[in-house]
Amino acid sequence: MTEEIKELKRRMDGAVSAFKHDIASLRTGRASANILDPVTVEAYGSRLPLNQVANITVPEPRMLSVSVWDKSMVGATDRAIRESNLGLNPIVDGQNLRIPLPELNEERRKSLVKVAHDYAEKSKVAIRHVRRDGMEGLKKAEKDGVLSQDDSRAQSERVQKMTDEMISEIDRLLADKEKEIMQV
Repeated sequence: MTEEIKELKRRMDGAVSAFKHDIASLRTGRASANILDPVTVEAYGSRLPLNQVANITVPEPRMLSVSVWDKSMVGATDRAIRESNLGLNPIVDGQNLRIPLPELNEERRKSLVKVAHDYAEKSKVAIRHVRRDGMEGLKKAEKDGVLSQDDSRAQSERVQKMTDEMISEIDRLLADKEKEIMQV
């Protein structure tokens, strides 16, 4: 049964990692290439992540530069960035897009915090789904006679404890990011 517990832990760790990746893309005060991670571009008949059609650099603290590799993709890249709900307005310069990062006002900071809370909630739901799968597996093993009732209860407590730890980790990461975003 410990193999199943390890698998549940791996899946929960995956949800926490995805959350870390999501909040890394939220803007604080300085430019970061991660800001553009959620942007996907309509390219060659499918949606591709921006970093698969262009090179992203940070030439200045409040500026991003996107060098599109295929000249025909400049318009689609510009459109994808504008429609990404990141509040960015690229300036097209040949095959390059310069993206000045505006100062974060109070309203924008609050909306970024709201987005961070949405990411946290999605991750918590994913962790709870993993817990549910684990609990169902334990009940089935107990019903099939593979696990005794005491072992099943002990494993259930372990799964619940692991779930609580993961959710508190997400809460801690969220609080840190919220503080970072609201800092002027």
